[in-house]
Amino acid sequence: MTVENLNAISPALAQTSHNPEDHSPGTATPVTIRSPCNQPEVKVDIEHVHVEDDPRMWSNTRKNSVLFIISGATMIAGLTGNIQNPANAQIQQQLHASAQDISLSLAMFILIQGSAPLFWSTLSEIKGRKLVYLVSIAIFIVTTAIVAISRTIGLVIGMRVLQAAGSSSVMSVGAASLADIYEPHQRGTMMGIYYSAPLLGPALGPIIGGALTQGFGWRAVFWFLCIWGGVIFAAFAFLFKDTFRKERSLTYQNVLKRRIRERQQHEQQKARKSRSGDVTPATARPSVENEHANEKEQGSPKDLEAQRVVVSAEVMKEIKPSLADVNPLPPYWRVIKQKNNLVAITSSGLLFAFSYSITYTCARTLADSYGYNALTTGLVLLAFGIGSVAGSIFGGRWSDRALARLKVENGGVSYAEMRLDSTKTVMLFFPPSVIGYAWVCQERVHVAAVCVMLFLCGFFSIWIYSSTLSYLVDANVGRSSSAVASNSTFRGLFAFVAAEVAIPLQDAIGDGGLYTLWGGLMILSQGMTLLVIYKGREWREQSIEAENAKQERKDGVGQA
Repeated sequence: MTVENLNAISPALAQTSHNPEDHSPGTATPVTIRSPCNQPEVKVDIEHVHVEDDPRMWSNTRKNSVLFIISGATMIAGLTGNIQNPANAQIQQQLHASAQDISLSLAMFILIQGSAPLFWSTLSEIKGRKLVYLVSIAIFIVTTAIVAISRTIGLVIGMRVLQAAGSSSVMSVGAASLADIYEPHQRGTMMGIYYSAPLLGPALGPIIGGALTQGFGWRAVFWFLCIWGGVIFAAFAFLFKDTFRKERSLTYQNVLKRRIRERQQHEQQKARKSRSGDVTPATARPSVENEHANEKEQGSPKDLEAQRVVVSAEVMKEIKPSLADVNPLPPYWRVIKQKNNLVAITSSGLLFAFSYSITYTCARTLADSYGYNALTTGLVLLAFGIGSVAGSIFGGRWSDRALARLKVENGGVSYAEMRLDSTKTVMLFFPPSVIGYAWVCQERVHVAAVCVMLFLCGFFSIWIYSSTLSYLVDANVGRSSSAVASNSTFRGLFAFVAAEVAIPLQDAIGDGGLYTLWGGLMILSQGMTLLVIYKGREWREQSIEAENAKQERKDGVGQA
């Protein structure tokens, strides 16, 4: 293919309007598509670029089936991380393992489950969501079966690491699938429903794990997970239609643009070699007027959230990204280098680490101080799970209402940070609930009080967490899966640290001291959320402006 042909099929240039009332930053990215045939300009955004079989135009029944399948799949991640706890004593005895081996298996699981989504999310932006679901769940099924027949603790730990990688994909890619099919004003509610499913894991995991361990032995726990994984695999294989559309993926578009530049440079080098020694004709040199015209077409670096190129269908058919283009680090870096994302993700990581810590240490407190067995402990922890599910659902709905109300007050213009306004309501009650739990456990108050505090901690923490997750999706248009994967990495790292230090701190300062400390950390987390509410839009627009300017410089070098 010649340079002329490449230029002929190059995409239409797209840029944003300078009028802030024309769009809602962070929620949808408006662009102006200029037709080469002098057709009328049409303002769209990368989330609403025309695609065949648009997932957002699907019927509610079809959308709900997607939501149901994805939510069922996310339960795998929640169950797998907690269902082992009641079986730990039996695993330790039968496999001649130490307590440190068991702790290592749990800590490594949560660390890898948080890190692996970086790869899965990038792959999903190149090859689509469905392939990622099928491959990752197949890995989960195979490794879970190996754990069930393991005879050594080393094999259990190794397979639990791979099991964590397999179970992790749906936590990030699932949120991206929902962004594919739902408009921004619907996402808070749907994210709340979606995220309520994995929250059932910490609640139901100890109950199911305790019942299976007492009735059939620890291996039955993993055979149960294997069967559940098989059901989910079948659902994705036969009932799920891919929601991914490459025209709406920034990652896919950026890969194509890079490949186009590389091919153009290669063709230009060949052309120069073929006429080596010849003087470039004047007609081949870009005129000053043409250069200025190109600059005007591409938009200035001041254009906020401009997606300069929406690659044409002809180029997409001509150039196919491959697995060699799957590099999770650039999308990850583009997410966390924005201050609004980094602050929101850090706050989210602290919230998740608290949730992981409280279920981990509460089980120990109930066993040591209240004398409860595995099944009874699971029933008490159900209070935290019920509170989490309620907080996820109601928090999601409330965030949608807050977004709609603030949009009306702002003259019909919305931006992503408006969604976080809904978290202010519960900020006053969350830290006192954490400190209340601390001293109820420390003073060995009746278990009913423990259940109430667990419910409140779950309700308020997930209310804020689910709203933050919806914000990350809205604020990262075209790279939602990378944003959620980055969030998973931070939360996995924070939970890993929380799991490693929880027991030593619990032994040293008791539940009272440990969760008073967590109350202070939750105040810090809420301060970060408030910072995003009031400064996030400014930070985000500055980052997008800098990214646009950098991309234009890169495009200019490629065209030189």
